[in-house]
Amino acid sequence: MDGRPGFVNEEAVDPRIHSTLDRLRSLELGAGDFSFLPRQPSRSALNGRMASRIRGRGLDFEEIRHYLPGDDVRAIDWKVTARTGEPHVRVLLEERDRPAFIVVDQRISMFFGSRHNMKSVTAAELAALIAWRVLAEGDRVGGIVFDDARWTEHRPHRSRRAVYRFLETVSRANSALHANSPVESEPGMLGRAIEAVDRIMGHDSLLVLISDFDGAEAGVRRHVARLSRHNDVVLALVHDPLARVLPDAGSLVVGDGRLQFNLDLGNRRVRERLEKHSGARIQRLLDWQAETGAAVLPVSTAEDTAMQLQRLMGVRPGPERP
Repeated sequence: MDGRPGFVNEEAVDPRIHSTLDRLRSLELGAGDFSFLPRQPSRSALNGRMASRIRGRGLDFEEIRHYLPGDDVRAIDWKVTARTGEPHVRVLLEERDRPAFIVVDQRISMFFGSRHNMKSVTAAELAALIAWRVLAEGDRVGGIVFDDARWTEHRPHRSRRAVYRFLETVSRANSALHANSPVESEPGMLGRAIEAVDRIMGHDSLLVLISDFDGAEAGVRRHVARLSRHNDVVLALVHDPLARVLPDAGSLVVGDGRLQFNLDLGNRRVRERLEKHSGARIQRLLDWQAETGAAVLPVSTAEDTAMQLQRLMGVRPGPERP
């Protein structure tokens, strides 16, 4: 530690365990050509049925003018055309601003990982990549960072300084996570964070909720569904491979911040019950897409976050940097 609460000596940090502020800032270079606007690449996870839920920026009326060769016939205003006897089109301009709220889960339940990253690190990196991309597209960036005890709000602003402040909060929360933390797991904090978003978020905004969704019960689903009616909502489901397939030998220590259990993975019945429970929870969250109108984006801890996000969003990898 360097003496300041929530900060660690960056030279001694394993980037798979904790994300430093410098690391999150550097991810601006990895925030490539992906977008959360409606027109998605054919290989994007948000393409097709998912993309139909992403409305993008709104449209402002600009003018009615005469039809010109090459104009989209779908833009013809038939009422004006009938009244004047000459074809006219309605011109709409895309609004240049869509505030983005990025909600980042840094609870003790996120401090777990079997490959590559902790879930908390993958969530922090996702938040940074999305924040940098939103800012590059000219929109305001804000959000909420929450742990098991509190949350911190950042109102949307269009500036690098605002992104720095947001990422500093993410880094503080991430650096405070430790295996021997005395903090007890609080599943209810997910619902409280969503309620806070519901209070401060208006219409026609983008909400990206990054979490493992531990404690995601009916109340959370209702808030997500309500927010989805007038906003673009993406649920970034951070998951670990062990949630679906457990090894058939050894043991696994699990806990809730108060109690710990040693599970014998060599016991087939124990292993099958754990896999069934974990798999059903993930599938239930994937089903939220139809139930809430939000798009679900599964993100694994087992891969590099930036490369995975680019692939999920249908962006072809570019040439490697020297």
